[in-house]
Amino acid sequence: MKRILVAALFASGALVGADQGTGGAPPKPAAPAAAQPAAQTASFDASRAWEHLRQMVSLGPRPSGSAAIKMTQAYITRQLSGIGLTVQEQKFTATTPIGPIEMNNLMVRLPGRRPDRILLTGHYDTKRFSDFAFVGASDAASSAAILIELARVLKGRTHEFTYELVWFDGEEAVCREWSECGTSDSPDNTYGSRYYVQSAKKANALSSLKAMILFDMIGAKDLKLKRDGSSTPWLVDLVWAAAKRLGQTSTFQDVRGDVGGDDHMAFMQAGIPSIDLIDLDDYPQWHTKDDDLAHVAAGSMKIVADVVLAALPDIEKRLMARVP
Repeated sequence: MKRILVAALFASGALVGADQGTGGAPPKPAAPAAAQPAAQTASFDASRAWEHLRQMVSLGPRPSGSAAIKMTQAYITRQLSGIGLTVQEQKFTATTPIGPIEMNNLMVRLPGRRPDRILLTGHYDTKRFSDFAFVGASDAASSAAILIELARVLKGRTHEFTYELVWFDGEEAVCREWSECGTSDSPDNTYGSRYYVQSAKKANALSSLKAMILFDMIGAKDLKLKRDGSSTPWLVDLVWAAAKRLGQTSTFQDVRGDVGGDDHMAFMQAGIPSIDLIDLDDYPQWHTKDDDLAHVAAGSMKIVADVVLAALPDIEKRLMARVP
């Protein structure tokens, strides 16, 4: 698979406003941009998530640095602003095999009783291909879409920990294959997540990061998630236990699957418990022209969201036993 200013923001927790069933599509929601603040009992709305996915796919290929990814940033920002959330931008220049590329992580915080943070993350850039138009319906519109809807749901709930939702830029390699370019010290992938962790280290903010949940390629119609061997075992166990309670064992399969590099790795290496939720082995449309609307489903995003929402109280309980 696959600035100094920012450090001050990490340290202070301040937010800076930005200028800017499982198969087939359900009916469009009336107007996601005009969404009202969620009620305490808000549940994940598959129709809203689908519309966010559809809107991003309609922009076409969205590689880092492109005009289309700037339109994607604007779309995500509008949706979050529409539910009363302030978007914090984390802009940086990535050094890539094809030269410097301007990138931008997007973040929103939902304060809890504690300042310690649980991160819900995904990437929103698409793979750069020159021989076909890659619209990335599952990779990565599904990740970006589920986070927008989760922000709406979690905003209306009380929680012990502060939740931070992060849309990473630059997850995809610039070169065609994941490890084709770059080195172990400077890989050609996961630019946004690595920059996020580096910035947190500079701001002495790593200790406030208690867990990281990564959504990546969770939109496939026949979604199959395996227990990633590079993720934190206790975190995987809690999510899979929630899936079992909800009767979603056909999606959350009790088998091991080793993905390798992904946006959770920089967090794992920094000692932050992390989990990668990804359907890579069973999605033949990955990095092809067929990763389109015909091969993803709103219901798949809902299954994943419902399971993670059910697991969050258990994750908080586990973390509270470790956090003074």
